[in-house]
Amino acid sequence: MAVKPVRIMGVHGLGDQRQSGWAAKWEAAIAGIAAQVEGLDPVFEPVTYDPIFENTRLSIPEMIKAVGKLAISGVLGQRGERGFFSNASNKVRWSAGYVVAWVEDKEFQAQTRKLVLDKVRELRPDVILAHSLGSLVTYNAFSHEDAQEAEVAAILKKARYVTLGSQINNPFVVRNLTNGRVMPLAVRFWTHLYNRHDDVFTAPITLQGADNFRQVETPFDTNDDHSAESYLTEPPTVDNLWLPIAAEASGARAFTAIGPTKAMAKAMAKARAPRRKALLIGINDYPEESQRLEGCVNDVFTMSAVLQQCGFDPEDIRVCLNERADTKGILSRLEWLLEDATAGDDLIFYYSGHGARIPEYGETDQPDRFVEALVPWDFDWTPERWISDGQLSFLYSQLPNDCRFMMILDCCHSGGLARDGGPRPRGITPPDDIRHRELKWDVATEMWVQRDFTRINEDFAPKDQAETTEKFFGKQGATYRLGRSGMLRGLSSREYQMLKKQDPEMARGAYLPVIIEACREDEFSYEYRHGATSYGAFTFCLAHILRREKTITFDALVAQVAERLKELKFAQNPDILGPGAIVHSKVPFVAGG
Repeated sequence: MAVKPVRIMGVHGLGDQRQSGWAAKWEAAIAGIAAQVEGLDPVFEPVTYDPIFENTRLSIPEMIKAVGKLAISGVLGQRGERGFFSNASNKVRWSAGYVVAWVEDKEFQAQTRKLVLDKVRELRPDVILAHSLGSLVTYNAFSHEDAQEAEVAAILKKARYVTLGSQINNPFVVRNLTNGRVMPLAVRFWTHLYNRHDDVFTAPITLQGADNFRQVETPFDTNDDHSAESYLTEPPTVDNLWLPIAAEASGARAFTAIGPTKAMAKAMAKARAPRRKALLIGINDYPEESQRLEGCVNDVFTMSAVLQQCGFDPEDIRVCLNERADTKGILSRLEWLLEDATAGDDLIFYYSGHGARIPEYGETDQPDRFVEALVPWDFDWTPERWISDGQLSFLYSQLPNDCRFMMILDCCHSGGLARDGGPRPRGITPPDDIRHRELKWDVATEMWVQRDFTRINEDFAPKDQAETTEKFFGKQGATYRLGRSGMLRGLSSREYQMLKKQDPEMARGAYLPVIIEACREDEFSYEYRHGATSYGAFTFCLAHILRREKTITFDALVAQVAERLKELKFAQNPDILGPGAIVHSKVPFVAGG
């Protein structure tokens, strides 16, 4: 049987590669695969964009700032305490610099975009391999309106796109390139090779609902975890990329390992009815005795009972309590909750425990922002042991917009100390060394006062809609609030309106859950003692109303909870944020319905 040659276009990664021999190394790696895989006859064509970067020179201060911009971007960029910048390898420093330089320079983007699309016309590739910064260059080209030109579009429609060692979904990158949301591409199939050991600001990608995308885990841990040759030759890459390509080149009509066909994807979606799933977290027994609570486990059992009365199946509700609700335990169960979400699903994440607001280091290694966090059982005031929006947004920011995801948080972020004989607040105050980050000495008054932190997005909403900005970024405009994907929301209101006119789908940006919080930003969430049994005051009232009402909207539900709390003499006002179409719609699960 005749074997069809496979035309492969390769786009290199970071750094000046003109003297590195990268093309020969890639070609040799692919030839080694071809020697093992029957039916693969590769024709490799390298593409370099180095001449465009020839005059780019970055200073050490620029390096530090660039590393900071990428490193503050959630769990994949955790840098822990001070010292990250001084300990960062030269590879990390310079790779960060060139990623940031390219993302922020529109002229660089325009030139590399033209280069890539011209090469697509010239080479007419069957496969496009893009490594590291090369993946940003190609993604930007293929997602741009220039790629809709008839000749280019026809070629891409038949081409397989492969990204490896990629920063595409790093929050800083996706915020600046795609308004906080990675979009499906008009290619035949997109394979994303992801190595969790790669420390060059790479990120996983989830494109739920896209029938022409698959992420392949390639977990190699070597001296160079960013090596393109290693990505290309790992066994999962062979099984999920090269074998299917070879089978098709040899005449096979379809090979499912490369990904489901559109017909298969539609059939699978039609076969699966919308699901209702819930994850309920409750922590009473924090290791430090002074932080222990009484009602959180009761809250979880109460919510489980209410949700089952509302139609949730018991096997679709998972709970995690006390010492099992550590950072790893919560995040792994969140992955279960959100995996394979699709249109019509109702997904609930409920948390009962402590919350915290932490002054955090920013781009230049100086405290300049706050981070709202849930307090897992193993919390220790370090980024590795808290649950912030940085961790959460990687899981929910790409959800389909027609899926309903609710976050119900019975905690507060204002700190607070328990008073003997009084209600116990569900928030903890930072220790003095952490609190020092947000203070400065005022010489005139000879007192410690609050520092002014940097506003995260000054122009996020029009000036007459200050309440909107506050709901996303807090009263000071300097807080990454839970559930908002704040790090992915970089557009000003003016830019958003312009983008909405040009491309309404792109303007939708990062997914926004429905967030129901037990209290406002500067209030406490209290425990309530019902006879001899403790509950969260907010949860107690919420459960009572869900059981009683036959039909109610989300915002009316929160309003009724507020009234009930007021009757019980609790000085807390629950709040709600989410897409207007959902917030004002009827709750699809009420026990009385």
